[in-house]
Parts: sequence; structure tokens; C-alpha cells
Amino acid sequence: MRPDCDALGSELGMAGILEALHKNVVIVNAQETPPNLKFIDPEQRLNALGVDVKPDELEACEVLMVLDTSAWAQLGTMADIVRSTRAHKLILDHHIGEDDMGAELFKDTKAEATGRLVLEAAHHLGVAVTPQIARPLFAAIATDTGWFRFNSTTGVTLRAAAELVEAGASPCEIYNDLYEQDTLARLQLRGRILARTVIELDGRLAYTAALQEDFQATGALPSDTEDVINMTLAIAGTQVAVIFVEQPSGGFKLSFRSRTPSVDCSELAKSFGGGGHKAAAGASISGSWPAVQVKVLDAVRNAMR
Repeated sequence: MRPDCDALGSELGMAGILEALHKNVVIVNAQETPPNLKFIDPEQRLNALGVDVKPDELEACEVLMVLDTSAWAQLGTMADIVRSTRAHKLILDHHIGEDDMGAELFKDTKAEATGRLVLEAAHHLGVAVTPQIARPLFAAIATDTGWFRFNSTTGVTLRAAAELVEAGASPCEIYNDLYEQDTLARLQLRGRILARTVIELDGRLAYTAALQEDFQATGALPSDTEDVINMTLAIAGTQVAVIFVEQPSGGFKLSFRSRTPSVDCSELAKSFGGGGHKAAAGASISGSWPAVQVKVLDAVRNAMR
């Protein structure tokens, strides 16, 4: 659910690899692809459960692979499929922590993106990387590294990116599709979110929120909040950032970011039933805005002491 570019790009890249090995592949997510990420799927391979594919259509699958998550909470309605399937289950992921899904685990928490693990799979399986595989994998790696500016970026990352460019990925085109196709509603939503930013602890903590009133006023989509939290880290002196995104059904989606080794976002997220990486993680929490704000910020402040 709420698939990001690493999840989508990894799915498309893996599908291309498996099809090169003459496998029949179907890609299914719990939710439809966010409009701002549809560029990654020009052939419309990404399906939404209950919209494009019915649950009973997946019963004949021999292998079910989960990419870019190991947490039940992130699977949404696909969790029921994973629980009930008779298929052999595999997980390919790079996030810290995991739930027991009864699957064979292929995991590297030191990897900067699942997309890079998919590229390694191509190497191990002897599959040549085509432009159709290279483009989504480049987008996956580029986004999960903040366009190669996060601490997770290494020489291995850049060599993988170079290989994908040589195989047909265009950084210029992908950047344009990702970051230069904003709607007016998205820009206006960002303005409201950034205007609500508060800093504490001598500027070390920044937090903000996207409330339902913001979506209603701008006409923006839930996916339009993506990456806004990283803008708050641009404030000089900020070490930790938090964004609360109010959900239409109630409660809030939480995103945590840290650029100090003393604060582990994955541990913060875990305390609210979520997970992720040390520098970036997320969770969901129920409750009213005032109560949620107090509970979450108290936990963050304690982690920063």
C-alpha cells in the first residue's frame, strides 16, 4: 500500500528479469499507482488488487514475491493474499526489521534501495539488463537515495547507477518525470505544509502536518505529500524531522527523518507499529490531532535527549 518509487521500480525491474527467464508474471499492489509515479509504468503493468486483478485470479500463482517491505502493516489488502496463498513465498527487501510471513528471505539492510538488490538478482541469474529493466531500477535507486545525496549512497550505488545508464536509463528524463511535473494543487499543498512547520530544541527538531483541510482546500492528493518532509531538513541546524499526514479514514501517517546517528528513525517508527531505516522510517497511528501530536512529539523529544 502507498507504493513508492523503489517499490514500483523494483517490481517492474524484477518482472522484466523473470520474463527474460520465460516466466509468466503479474504485478499487484494493494493500491493504485500514485499519479505522480505513473510515468514509471508506460506499459501499464502495475495492477491494483480489486481494481485490475481479483483475488481469485492469483490462486494459480506458483511463486509470490514481496518486494521492498517485510511488514504486514505495509501490505494492506495484499496481506490476505500473502497469508492464504499456497505459492512459495519470497521476500526481497532492504528495510530493518521484519514480520514472519513464512517466506524465504533475501534481505540486505545495508543496501540503499531494493532496486539495487533487483539489479544484483539480474547479475546472479545471468539476465542482460535491457532499457525496460534499467529505467525503473534507476528511478528506484535514485529516489531512495534522495537523488544520490543521502548517506546511504556509496561507490556501489554509483557504479550500479552507471550500469543502468549504460543500459538505457536517462537520468535527465527520469528527473524531469519525478520532480518537474508538479500540479498547482501539489505546490499549494506543499506551501500550506511548509507554512505550518515548527522548530524546537534550539532548531534541532522540525515538525509539520498535512491535515484534511489542506487537501480539501487545494484539491491535492495524498501522494502529493511525498518528499515534503525532506524540505524541512533543509533548515539549518535541523537534525530530526517529523510530518503528520491526516488520513481520510482517521488517524495519521507518520514519517520520520534523521541526519544524526543518535536518533534511529526505525526505532521511533517501531514504537508506533511501523518500521524503515535508521535515517528514514514511517508508521501509522490512530487518534485525534492534539493527542497524536503530543504522543509522537514526546517520543521524538525523548529520543533526542
